[in-house]
Amino acid sequence: MLKRGFTVHQGAVAGGRTWSAPPAGGDRTFPSSDSASSLLKKAERVLAAFDCAHPQLSLTEVIRRSGLSRSSTHRILDQLVQLHWLDREGRNYRLGIRLVEHGGRAAQHNRLLRAAVPRLDRLHEATGKMVQLHVLDGMDVVCHDRVGTLDDHSVATHIGARLPAHCTAAGKALLGFGDPADVKRVLEAGLQPLTPHTVTRPFLFRTELALVRKEGVAFDWEGSCQGLVAAAAPLRGAGRAIAAVSLSSWGGHRTIERLAPLLQSCVRSIWSELYGLGRAARFTPLEAPPATVPVPMDSMNRWARSNNWM
Repeated sequence: MLKRGFTVHQGAVAGGRTWSAPPAGGDRTFPSSDSASSLLKKAERVLAAFDCAHPQLSLTEVIRRSGLSRSSTHRILDQLVQLHWLDREGRNYRLGIRLVEHGGRAAQHNRLLRAAVPRLDRLHEATGKMVQLHVLDGMDVVCHDRVGTLDDHSVATHIGARLPAHCTAAGKALLGFGDPADVKRVLEAGLQPLTPHTVTRPFLFRTELALVRKEGVAFDWEGSCQGLVAAAAPLRGAGRAIAAVSLSSWGGHRTIERLAPLLQSCVRSIWSELYGLGRAARFTPLEAPPATVPVPMDSMNRWARSNNWM
């Protein structure tokens, strides 16, 4: 049995540093005609306050992280608890089971996931590496699915984890084969580092994206987390990428590079499943990988050892 988890946390911890999407500003007063929209926006800011580094928050902490007033925060928390979107334990709140249910139904009806899941499983079994499916959301990449684990809970790899696109292999793959306007926005916002290895100079970043377009695969050498290396390939036909698949591990730069052909075969197979066999070759990773690549023989034991079952 493979390890695939589902959570609805947002935010990330990379290289010992917590990163999360910034709040949309201070509490505002909206016209009465916009009251429903205002409430939804505020509720989203309350939910976004919870991330993998802050799974439980007090009222004061939610106020600080959401940027809302005390009265608004308290009212919204009460309503979310009644809806089971949040659970309350004493003075602390955490994400509730209803969010997991909604997320599970969304994933079940996602055409991209239906095509990708069996192929991500096979890629993980063939390589022994953690495999993730990512999509671009603004200037960030969001983990859409994951198989395997890094056995390090300080690194945000759960489904829903979010990281700045410029720091990750998946983000570079998506930006390299994406809308030039997205690249412009990322550069204008500034290439903020998560580690000393993050590429922060615009010229070097553009050069890296040009290499991604030439080779069809992107690499990250500890740019998102110290010691973590990754390769990613864009899911695309002749146009822009709609998603990216990545392989990640602790160290092993040369191993990750050798696995790039399997990664590219995987995304071609997903694309062909989505848009027809004539559009790409099938993914056949069943041939033996390089001798230095460990192939897991007991997935059940690996899954059972992990405490992240959701």
